[in-house]
Order: sequence, then structure tokens, then C-alpha cells
Amino acid sequence: MGNTEASTMEQEGAKETEEEKAIAKEEQAALIEFYSSFKDLFEFFCTNTTIHGTIRLVCSGRNKMKTAFWALLFLASFAMLYWQFGLIFSQYWHYPVVMSISVHSQPKMFPAVTICNLSPYRVDVVSKEFEELDKLAAKTLQNLYEYPSRNYSLQDNSSVHMGDMEDENPRKTNQSVFRLDPNVALVRLGPRKVGFMLCNASGEDCFNMMFPSGVDAVREWYRFHYMNIMSQVPKNSSIFNKEDHFRDLMYSCQYNGEACNLRFTDYFHHSIYGSCYTINSNGSSDLFKILKPGMVNGLSLILKVDQKSQIPLLSTDAGVRVMIHSHNQTPVFEHEGFDVRPGIESSIGITQDEVNRLGGTYGECTNNGEGVKVKLLYKSHYTLQGCLHSCFQNLMIQKCKCAYYDYPLPDGEKYCNYNEFPNWGHCFYLLYDDLAKHRLKCFEECHKPCKETLYKLSAGYARWPSKISESWIHRALHTQNSYNATSNNSDIAKVNIYYRQLDYNSWDESPEYPVDQVMSNMGSQWSLWFGSSVLSVVEMFEFVIDVAILSLIYFYRRIKARTLKFARSPTISSVSLTVEKYRYVEEGLGVSPSVAKPCDINADDTSAGQNGELPPYSKYKKCLVPELCSGVVLNGFKLRKEHSVHIGSNS
Repeated sequence: MGNTEASTMEQEGAKETEEEKAIAKEEQAALIEFYSSFKDLFEFFCTNTTIHGTIRLVCSGRNKMKTAFWALLFLASFAMLYWQFGLIFSQYWHYPVVMSISVHSQPKMFPAVTICNLSPYRVDVVSKEFEELDKLAAKTLQNLYEYPSRNYSLQDNSSVHMGDMEDENPRKTNQSVFRLDPNVALVRLGPRKVGFMLCNASGEDCFNMMFPSGVDAVREWYRFHYMNIMSQVPKNSSIFNKEDHFRDLMYSCQYNGEACNLRFTDYFHHSIYGSCYTINSNGSSDLFKILKPGMVNGLSLILKVDQKSQIPLLSTDAGVRVMIHSHNQTPVFEHEGFDVRPGIESSIGITQDEVNRLGGTYGECTNNGEGVKVKLLYKSHYTLQGCLHSCFQNLMIQKCKCAYYDYPLPDGEKYCNYNEFPNWGHCFYLLYDDLAKHRLKCFEECHKPCKETLYKLSAGYARWPSKISESWIHRALHTQNSYNATSNNSDIAKVNIYYRQLDYNSWDESPEYPVDQVMSNMGSQWSLWFGSSVLSVVEMFEFVIDVAILSLIYFYRRIKARTLKFARSPTISSVSLTVEKYRYVEEGLGVSPSVAKPCDINADDTSAGQNGELPPYSKYKKCLVPELCSGVVLNGFKLRKEHSVHIGSNS
């Protein structure tokens, strides 16, 4: 009997040992290890991480002063690290750019060249208004400068016929409506200042357009009246035959030793610079492809310089205006171009640069006007000056109710003149002053092109023709072009335009602080303050995740405990007994006053034991044995099978 019981105990012990080993093995095979407390988690992190200095936070636990010192040093290092991170990101979010230059060499297309004769014309349909303006100008010069009116006469009183105007444009000039306004008079406004007064529609707000130079004052005053007169003439009307007038401007045009083809020439008229022609305007012909640099492979022009200006008060320069620009681009002579003197040979060498801007967060630029809020009026490639002029014209229409004559006319609008819009001059000059001082929104809405071609020019000059060769050059020009020579060579000029070299510079914007540079600087700072790597950063994230998970587990347990406490209502009340209370009941030492009755059984009821039910307690009939009551729970105890060892007489 004893051997059997001993064997049974050994089997049970072996079984329990196997269960404990299985539990330990299961714990070792767990994928995620959760710590019992935050202290254990922190100690494990500090002793196992690759971040320098963290182990001193736990190994010096017995020395509180050292622990506090290393904790402060660790926090200070963290503060310095993230301060440096802040500086790095602040610099990155400014999106600075750096310009790099590279040199390329390949065949290119010759640029567009625009030439103007600096002689604006008169139109026959408004010749009467020009005669009245000339009389008013002669009277003004007499009053201001005592200039005899008989000395003021037009060098060339002829006007340009507009017979083709009505065929191409149905608009007609109504001469009976327009009248010259003598109230806009040029007067002295001080000892050394001359100007004219402009007022608004009510006449209450007036200001004086003053100029320190009398020459500038006369030109601007005459130009203001000239714009009012020319507003009666459609700008897109055909004035004359392009080929005939081109021959009047140029005696000779050669490119790469061959005569120029007029098919690749466009014409337009400028109110100040006169008749203008653009050679190689669209850059579509292979004839203008550059294969070799040098003067003999460029463009050579012999120009006629008209000294007999039709409007001497408007055009005071003698020569030719030249501008070199990109293809399909509207030339803006107010900001670019150069003048060619008569009797001079000008040799212009070209060096090409290409600029590529990043745009986006690195700067404001546009690809051919994309994203620009301004309504563009020029039917050509996008340029910054063209956008500014379009913006100004739109503001003119919005505020002054009419369009300025020098800029394109939008559909359905009218050009300004003081008969129909009496206060337009007052509005225009105030608005133009805001534009010149960058007070308009145009500079915010018009962006630079993301890709732009620039031309750097270098010039050389020589007297042409020389005294020795002028006789035979004049004879050749007279025979071929009916040229009438003058004694001082003041009516011809020569221009040579060529590429100095085929190499061109490409200026490309690139981020000064790219993402890889940011990551490199952050890694350098991290290594400086903590001597760690990317894997250390992963350890930090792992530590943060473990803290979050452990916090969630504690929070979940607390919520669950509160829910079970208030939601569960057992049928039999539970009694928690301590060891001392259990002894009172079991050994009959008395009834503790704090012990409640777990079972509501009458002490005099003796039928329970007879029916096979739970018998009443033998000593005290106040409570049942705790183990026999399902509602009784003993804290710290585990029910096990009792066993006894019987030692026989033989043992």
C-alpha cells in the first residue's frame, strides 16, 4: 500500500515538473516579451541599447549623485541634439538653391534679330490732327524757350497712306469726333522745371507731370498727344508693302555669305522706335543654323539711316535700334537693345547662356506661362516683360476703362483718348508710377521663365566707310540701290552679328540642401552627441513602442477590473477568508464576529443530511465547511488532492 502511494506521488511530481518545463518553454518561445513593470523595461533598455551613456543610468543606482549627474548629462545631450535638428530642418525648409555652371558645345540656331529705324511715321487719315499738334508744339516752344516758330518745320511732311486699312479691318477713323485738347499744355512749373497738368474726371484731383529736363518734358508732352491721335488708327492695319519698305531700310542683308530670305522676316510698328523688322523670327529655317563661329559665318547688314525724321519732337535719335532675342519672343525695346550709330561699322559678338530654374518649393517660375494668373496679351512665347505689360494693360482697362496704345488691345476694348476718356492721362501716369516703383501686384503674379536663353554681347566699332574706300562703296551702293551719297557718311551704317564660339554656358539650379545632405547632417549630429547609428534609432522606436504597449495593457486591466466589479452579481455571495478566520471555523475556537454566513441554512434543520445534501456543521451550526460551499474562495490557497503516507509495521 505504501509503495503504491509513493509511486503515485512520484508520478504527480513528475507530471508537475513536466508542466512547469512546458510553461517555461512556451515563455521562451514567445515572439514579444512584455515586461512586468516600467522599471524592468527601462533597466533592460539601458543595459542593452547601443546608445552611449545610458548604462550609467542604471549601473550607478547605489550612487544617487552619479545617477543624477548622468541623467542631466543625458538630457542635455538630447536637448542639444534636437536643437541641432531644428537648425537643420529650418535651413532645409527655406529651400535654398545653388547655381552650377556647365559648358556645352553643339550646333545651334541663330537668334532672332529685330531692327528699327527710329523714325515713327505719320498716317494720312489723321494728318489733320498732326498738323494741329505741330502748330500747338511750335507755339509751346515759342512761349517756353523763345524758339522762333518759323524755324520749326518738319523735315519730311509726308505721311503714310493707309489705303489697305479698310480691306483688312472694318474699323474706320471718325475724324469728326476727335479734337485735340489744348488744355493739356506744357508750361513752366518752377525755375528749372517744366511739365503739364493732368486731372481726374471731376477736376478735383490734379497733379503736375514735372521734368527737370526740358527736352524730356517736350518729348513726353508731345508723345501724350501723339498717343491720343494714334488711338484712332487700328494697330493691325496694313500700312505699306513689307518688301518695299524693307529695301528702304536695308541696302544689304547677308547671312553666312548668302542673301537673306524675306519669308523669315516679320514686321511691326512701334510708336517711338518706328518701323521694325525681325529677322529669323521663329527659328524654323535650317538656313540660320550655326555650324561655325566667326564674323564671316554670321549676319551682315548695311542699313540706311534716315536723318529726315517725320516727327522730330518724338524721335530725337539718329541711327538704328537693334535687339537680339530668342525666337517667337516679342521684343521690348524699353528694357533691351542697343543703338547703331551712322557712319560706323558695329561688330557684335554673341555668347549664349541657358538658365534652368527649379521652380516649385525652390522658387517661383513658369513653363511658358503655366500657373500665371495674368491674362497674357502677347501671342508669343512667355517672357517676364510681356507678362508685366499684359498685367499693366489689364489694370488700365480695370481702373482707367480703356487700353494704352503701346500695348496689345484685348478683344472688345478701346484705346485711350482724352475725347472719349477725359481722365485717362491722370489715371495712366499714376498707375505707371506704381508700376515703376513695384507697388502693383504684377510683380507678384508674373514669374520668371523656368527655362530662359540669354545673350551676352560684346561690341567693337570702327569708322565705315573709311576715307580711302568711301568713293567706291558709295558708287556700288548707288548702282545697286539708287543710293545718294552725302559728304559726312551720316546716312549709312554697317552691323555684323556673329557667334564668338559655339560653346555655351548652362546655368542650372539645384537644391543647396537636398534630402541626402539633411540625412547626412542628422547622422553626424546623432553620432556626435550619442555615438550611435541608425540601429540605435530603431532601438529608440522599439523602446517607445514597448512603453506604449505596456501602458495599454495596464489601462486595459484597470478598465476590465472596474467593469467586473460593477457588472457581476453572483447568486451566492463570495466569502474571502484569511488563514486566521479559517482556523476559527475549523478548530472550533469560536466564531469571528467578522465572519459572515456563507450559506443561509437553519441550524435546526437536520433533514439536509438525511436527504444526501450538504450536512450541517457538527460543532457550530452557524456555517458550513468552507470547502463545501461553492461561493467560498480562499486567498493564497490552491486545492490539491490530499494524500497520506501509511507506514506499515514492516517498514
